[in-house]
Amino acid sequence: MALHTKSVLSRARACIRIEQAALTETAKALGAEFVATAQAVDAVSRAGGKLIFSGVGKSAHIAQKIAATFNSTGVSSCFLDATQALHGDLGLVDEGDLVFLLSNSGQSEEVLRLVPVLKRFGARIVAFTGNPASDLARNADLKLFFRVPREACPLKLAPTASTTAALALGDALAMVLLESRGLTRDDFAKYHPAGNLGRVLLLRVKDIMRTGDRLPTALDTVSTQDAILAMTKAKSGSIALVAKKTGTLTGILTDGDFRRSALTGPDFLAQPVTTFMTRKPKVISENALGVDALRLFEAHKIDDLIVVDARGRPVGLIDGQDLPKFKIV
Repeated sequence: MALHTKSVLSRARACIRIEQAALTETAKALGAEFVATAQAVDAVSRAGGKLIFSGVGKSAHIAQKIAATFNSTGVSSCFLDATQALHGDLGLVDEGDLVFLLSNSGQSEEVLRLVPVLKRFGARIVAFTGNPASDLARNADLKLFFRVPREACPLKLAPTASTTAALALGDALAMVLLESRGLTRDDFAKYHPAGNLGRVLLLRVKDIMRTGDRLPTALDTVSTQDAILAMTKAKSGSIALVAKKTGTLTGILTDGDFRRSALTGPDFLAQPVTTFMTRKPKVISENALGVDALRLFEAHKIDDLIVVDARGRPVGLIDGQDLPKFKIV
């Protein structure tokens, strides 16, 4: 069959709508079984046990991804090949572990053969299936059900909507646990030290702030003209203004403040900078995360952020234009 634009897009959208329906039905069906499983995961994690995910075929790929997601949030997890498990890999199972057996039909022979063996090891079993009436569901300790009205495959053979629903259900469980455990960005960064994600999450304000000649500062007693000259020399869009005796930050003068001051009359440059500066500006610690600085920029619609030390003295400046260079966007 020729691939014509109209028919290609029509079939693609139909596929996505079918998978959307599976997600909708799965979300609607969430109930006591999901809560009980979440509580079991929490208990196992707190007790120092681990989660084990197993399946065959496409379910095995989904199991691996869900295990990886839990690991990334600090919940010890692993994947167990259902076939290899019966040939020695059961050595990774410990008493008290929670084993998720994934099977859309709940009738996969390799998975069902694991059930009695795992129970002898003292592990609890979660049936992760789309078939509540299956042998897997009947013999499991806990159940996670996804609802799939039909597969997106026109032959009704290739796992499509079922794998999408299973993956989403696993993600939902992981995110519920992440939130309940109060995982912070620092915690998340600890588990992602490599790659762009790790670099961005671990980047501190002190790594990106402008210092030295690029950090314009002046006493808050100077004239507006002197403050503007200092800003210009540093090629900065703002200047930190400090108290004479303590050196603590008292305000900030920005390009925007400068433009507004020009509207007050021809003598604006001779007026004290305190006339136009923004008092009590938003500040951040040099040890804060770069993403925390980004949140301040976004929440308060500012262009520059002064970095202060523990005594409130300016030690750096973050220009909003610098953030894309560090891929903090």
